[in-house]
Amino acid sequence: MANLTFKPEFILLGFSDVRELQLVHAALFLLVYLVALMGNLLIIAIITLDMRLHTPMYFFLKNLSILDLCLISVTVPKSIINSLTDRRSISFLGCGVQVFSVILFAGSELFILTAMSYDRYVSICCPLRYEITMNREACKQMVAASWLTAGLFAVTSSAEMFSLPFCGFPVILQFFCDIPSVAKLSCSAPHIALDVIVVTGVSLGASSFICILISYICIFSAVLRMPSTEGRTKAFSTCLPHLVVVTLFLFTGSVEHLKPPTASPSLLDLLVSMFYVVMPPTLNPLIYSLRNRDIKVAMRRVIGGTLFSKDRKFHLML
Repeated sequence: MANLTFKPEFILLGFSDVRELQLVHAALFLLVYLVALMGNLLIIAIITLDMRLHTPMYFFLKNLSILDLCLISVTVPKSIINSLTDRRSISFLGCGVQVFSVILFAGSELFILTAMSYDRYVSICCPLRYEITMNREACKQMVAASWLTAGLFAVTSSAEMFSLPFCGFPVILQFFCDIPSVAKLSCSAPHIALDVIVVTGVSLGASSFICILISYICIFSAVLRMPSTEGRTKAFSTCLPHLVVVTLFLFTGSVEHLKPPTASPSLLDLLVSMFYVVMPPTLNPLIYSLRNRDIKVAMRRVIGGTLFSKDRKFHLML
């Protein structure tokens, strides 16, 4: 049993051992990554450039897009490179950074989604107090609290995990480093540190989900009392996708971290991981923003203004 102290690297699991399927996986992941990259960068640029979108809802959307970019960039590019080069190794330090980053960005995203549900609650249920409650300083404090809470949890969790002794064949049964997969390589038993991490993570996730659920119960109660059919439709079209994405994000993340350990992973295990690490950053731009009328109008305004500015400069040069 070789201790990883002498060979500080892990081996990540691939989606297939067949070379052709590895290339297919790399191509699919590259396509997904480019879609997520372009969608989130477009949203960040549009919200930054258009002053009409400098509101609490779009402030949170902008931060969500930044987190989505960071979350998918931590895992997917490394998996693409591994498939293309047929090398699956990741250094001890690299694995630690990956675990820390996934916890940081996924945790911050969960808290931002909670803040977004509160924003929608105040907007629909307490419209007269919206500008006072959701002022600029309050929004900045919510975002800062999200990053700080997730950061503290990420630091303590990754420090606890990688202070454990590792031994045996260093194969991580996942396409990226996460706590459950890394914990299986530890020699120490029972995993008290892992139990503390999981209980803390589940408590934070459950608290956020309860807050989101309460917000949406109040929102839907208020929406159903609206006399306008158009108003009800607009409110439901805004809130329901948010609730679905949050539920899917939390459910798949919980399944991944609470399921009993297995000796060999299945394709379903890898797909579950994709649903909370890869899919949200790819789908969030479509669900939250690109189907949003204000974003579409702002996009036409920004693109039209840019083209007009270039055309005017060209004529002045002539």
